[in-house]
This record gives sequence, structure tokens and C-alpha cells, in this order.
Amino acid sequence: MLRSFVSRALIQPVQAFVALEASSGLVLLAATAVALVWANSPWSTQYTELWARHFSFEFARIAVHMDLEHVVNDGLMAVFFFVVGLEIKRELLRGELASPRKAMLPVAAALGGMVVPALIFSAWNFGGPGAHGWGIPMATDIAFALGVLALMGRRAPFSLKVFLLALAIVDDLGAILVIAMFYTDHIVLAAAAWAIVLAAAIIVLLLVGFRSKAVYLILAVLFWLAVYKSGIHATIAGVVLAALTPAGPRADADGAEGDDATGRDSPLDRLEELLHPWVGYLIVPVFALANAGLALSSGLVHDASTSHITLGIAFGLVVGKPVGVVLFSWLAVRFGGAKLPDGMAAHQLIGGGLLAGIGFTVSLFVTGLAFGDVQLTNDAKAGVFAASLISGVAGCAWILLAPRIWRQSEPG
Repeated sequence: MLRSFVSRALIQPVQAFVALEASSGLVLLAATAVALVWANSPWSTQYTELWARHFSFEFARIAVHMDLEHVVNDGLMAVFFFVVGLEIKRELLRGELASPRKAMLPVAAALGGMVVPALIFSAWNFGGPGAHGWGIPMATDIAFALGVLALMGRRAPFSLKVFLLALAIVDDLGAILVIAMFYTDHIVLAAAAWAIVLAAAIIVLLLVGFRSKAVYLILAVLFWLAVYKSGIHATIAGVVLAALTPAGPRADADGAEGDDATGRDSPLDRLEELLHPWVGYLIVPVFALANAGLALSSGLVHDASTSHITLGIAFGLVVGKPVGVVLFSWLAVRFGGAKLPDGMAAHQLIGGGLLAGIGFTVSLFVTGLAFGDVQLTNDAKAGVFAASLISGVAGCAWILLAPRIWRQSEPG
């Protein structure tokens, strides 16, 4: 009975999430390939013109003017970060990050996987034109990473997938904080005040038990508009709304809680279940289609191979990620009392660190925030592409070959 309850409440949701992320990674890969082929085809002009197409709309006397690329990056990606926020909240409340002892290892690994790559990038670019891009190599793309693990089958234990998932969620939280604190140029106080008022209104309605989905949707759109106009990146609105989403079990009409005391029937879980497929199979692939169209040429390859931005990102993700993940994990185990998950060996931790170097989606997103210059952006994209490819191949090869090397190195 207890075993069935634990499986239903904790293990099955993680398995479903991992399966979705792995399959959506293939869609993301396909969208990336389409963007690269399109940007290097005879129809490359149409690719550029499509994403530069301008849109204007007005809502509640607030006018918004942006091109299609920014509709994707500022609008659709707000939904992506809303789902990320839901995942973070779920993991903090009842997942791998719910208890300090369970959370210690993935938190330490994620911290190392952010700090070391940022330091490596800064060492390459200190005082140069690319210095503002230090946040680019901090990210981990969980869809791609789990997609690679899916190719490994039984060679990658489920505990490694759960560990990498928890690491990526902490990594996403770090990326959100970095975007909010360091990639906001200015703040319009009047719009920020409206955002605070709208957030307060949502909180009050939640406290009094108001349940109209239409009203919450209107308030959410207004909140996004206020955040967008405030100068804070609009995707932060998605994270704030996720933090406000109730995570407790749904109440019945008479006020009694449902049977599922784990909260699996909560608004948080229902929204995550509803939106996650749309994010994995539509929003993130559309983002890749809009942002991964790098026009390849001999000049670009030459410039990227000597660019401190490209090299800083490549070394940050390929070398800094695994070094940071493994080093900080070792420190957590050695001095913090953390332990590796059951079924996961030390060499598999190294493989997870290598796969964490796949920083595609959020790395490209931060690239757009860090650089306005086309040359700097192209150098950064080249670094992200190269590093993600190398990290994926290296992580795959390590997971396949490391067990044999480990057995041969054991005495006797």
C-alpha cells in the first residue's frame, strides 16, 4: 500500500516528465536543424525577414510594439519560464529538493556548474566587448541532456536522470535570478508599481478562494504587460506567476480537500500537465527556429575560432560545467554529508557533468539579452552550438565507455 502510494505520488510524475523531456529534445533538435538549413539556404533572406516582421497591439491602453522574434522571446518564452517556475516550486515542495539532505547534492552540483563556467568565460573576456556575456555558459538544457540519456537506455540509470533533472531545475532558478538581477538595463517605476499592484490583487483573490479562471488569465496578461513595460525582462512575469500558483490539494465545493493529500490535483500540477507538452513540442522548438538560424561561412568559422566570446563559452560549457559539477558534488559529499543517489556511481556523475554542458535553449536566450551587436551574437551562438555538440558527444561516449574503464582500473 505504502509502496504503491510512493510510486503514484513521486516516482510516476518524474518518469512522465523525463519521458516528455527526452522526446521533446528530438523535436528541439529538428527545429534547430531546420533553422540552420533555412538560414544557409537560398531562402535565407525570407528567414531574416520573417523574424523581423513587426507587430503592434494594444491592451488596456498599453501599446506594445515588437518584431516576431521578440514576440517569441518575450511572449512565448514567458510561458516557458512559467512552466519552469512550476517545476521549481514542485521540486522545492515535494520533489528532489524538498529536504535539505536530498537537495544538497544537486544544489551543490548546480552551483558549481554555474560558478566555474562563468569564471572561465570572464577570464577569457575580462574588460573586453564580450564581458557582459558571462551568464551564457551557466545554463543546462534539460531537454537535450535527457534526450541524450534516453539514447543510452539502461546504461544510464534512472537515478542519474533524476539527479540531472534536479540539477537543471536549480540551474534554471540560477538563470532566472541572473536574468532578473544582471540583464535588466533600467526600470520604469510606474509600470513596476502596476505590476506589484496586480500581483497583490492575484494574491488577495487566491487568499479569499476566488476561482474564476478567466479573471486570473486577464490579470496574468495585464501583469505580463506591466512587467514588460517596466523594463524587467517579461519572462520574469512567468516565474512570479508560477510562484503564486497554489500547490495544495484542490478543495471540493464544500471546502473539504480532495483525496490526494500530495497535492497531485492542485492547480500547480494541473497547469504543469496542461502546459508542459505545449512548451516542449511547440514553444521551445519555435524559439530554436527563431534564434538558431546562424549563417555559416568560412569567415564566421575563422572569426569564431579566434573569438574570446566563442572560446569562453566553449571552454565554460565543455570544461567548466563538468569540473564545477564534479568538484562541488565532491565537496558536498566530503564535507556536507551528501551522498550519491542509490544506483548512481561516481563515473556516472562525471557523465552527468559532461551532459550538463549542453546549454542550448537558455544559453541562446541569455545571448539575446547580453549582446545587441550582430557579430558578438554570432560568436556567442557559435560557441553555444559547438559546446553543446561536444558536450553531448563527450557525455554519451563517457557513459558508454566509463564502466569498462572503471572495471579494468579496479585492483585484483
